[in-house]
Amino acid sequence: METWFLMAVTLCVAALINSLLGLLSASSGPKIPPGPMTIPALGSITWIRKDFFDVESMIRSLHAKLGPIVALHIGSYPMIYISSHSLAHQALIRNGAIFADRPPAIPLVKIISCNQHSISSASCGPMWRTLRRNLTAGILHPTRVKSFSRARRWVLGILLDQLRAAGPSTAMQVAGHFRYAVFCLQVLMCFGDRLEERQIKDVQAVQTALLLRAPRFAILNFLPSIGKILFRRQWDEFQKLLRNQENVFLPLIRARSAIRDNKTREDDSNAENVVCYVDTLLNLEMPEEGKRKLTEAEILGLCLEFFIGAIDTTSSALQWIIANIVKYPAIQEALYCEIRAVVGHEAAAVEEDDLQKLPYPKAVILEGLRRHPPTNFMLPHAVTEDTELGGFLVPKKGTVNFMVTDMGRNPDVWEDPLAFKPERFLCNGDGSGGGAEVFDITGTREIKMMPFGAGRRMCPAYALALLHLEYLMANLVWALEWKAKDGDEVDLSEKQEVTVVMKNPLNAIVIPRAK
Repeated sequence: METWFLMAVTLCVAALINSLLGLLSASSGPKIPPGPMTIPALGSITWIRKDFFDVESMIRSLHAKLGPIVALHIGSYPMIYISSHSLAHQALIRNGAIFADRPPAIPLVKIISCNQHSISSASCGPMWRTLRRNLTAGILHPTRVKSFSRARRWVLGILLDQLRAAGPSTAMQVAGHFRYAVFCLQVLMCFGDRLEERQIKDVQAVQTALLLRAPRFAILNFLPSIGKILFRRQWDEFQKLLRNQENVFLPLIRARSAIRDNKTREDDSNAENVVCYVDTLLNLEMPEEGKRKLTEAEILGLCLEFFIGAIDTTSSALQWIIANIVKYPAIQEALYCEIRAVVGHEAAAVEEDDLQKLPYPKAVILEGLRRHPPTNFMLPHAVTEDTELGGFLVPKKGTVNFMVTDMGRNPDVWEDPLAFKPERFLCNGDGSGGGAEVFDITGTREIKMMPFGAGRRMCPAYALALLHLEYLMANLVWALEWKAKDGDEVDLSEKQEVTVVMKNPLNAIVIPRAK
């Protein structure tokens, strides 16, 4: 009894001292953004009581009560959430250098990323700049992206064959087919476009196993040195999955290394292979570390990042877009008519060069990303020094996150924000902007939505993601007519998994179009 009484008194005294210190600091400058009541050393009571996937609704309710910038106290530093477009622009664009860092990764992410040697998790410094520059110039340059056109045509053929196999009268769930297609595209760009489908499925198997079982290993992030002993079974299972991944990835990496070593031979049969991501990593030197080469473990971690950053986000976005096309047949008809006017009645497929002449598919893609962004939050940012934002203090090492979904559905920015209206991204005809070709997806001028983030930490592969979405969607509409199952209404309810997905996956009938 005395123990609990002493604990209660201690907590009350600590809370009182914390409040007095807060009042004293408030008089001398800006204060931390408002948030729920906190307990010293424990953090926000509201956070403690909530399930992880309820956090979004909790933060949204805090924004409604307290304003566009709120804070949760978790551990030593506050976690700040921003829902305002103007504050996001001020932070990420006008003060981009201060907000460009990343917080320390949790233990398991450190293991997977080879101690944060990845573009998404590394602190903003020489290593991060070298890795990002290699990705953007080495594999995401338009010339390199163009070199994988054959791979995209091959993957499109596989996807269409899978969808046609169900027959014109049978409804089918398409989410798995979309994910496999995007997975194929990423694997070919990572390991080379001459892989067999068997090899792609091997990569998919180990990658999927790691993602599906990830929730089982979350407990290992708490006191990891002790957790390895207390939760030995989970630790052994995690290690086994990593070994399985190495057994699949490393032979592919070493095969590319062998091709690179043999390319000086004029009669080499592999000389025509396009340059893939692994090729650029094998050639990369780290100038800030004596021009050393990357280790196999670092290359493996970067390959894993190449998949994690694109597959679920792109495939989820594609499913949301096709679901809206099924739900609103007039949009599908408008897409088909514009494509037919550009490519002609007899065209077998929509080629990549045709996409530049098709404004409506671009508008549909942008509206899909606005209405259904793949994630509710971006990866968290960390600030490098004390700074002021919106009249509040964002302390050094504080974590900042941005409410992506809320920004894309803000009624003060978007008219009728919950409606699916691609026309809002088409040119107005008077040169006043708003068109799909001129919309600033990077947020440089102003942030209206940010499905790929903004500023220095914006997703470097956003243009590739838009290309894949536009190319696949245009060809899916050109080759197939999409209909809802008789008596079914397309349900656009959401649920949180790795990304924000359809609570009830799209179940559609696809009918091959006569050419």
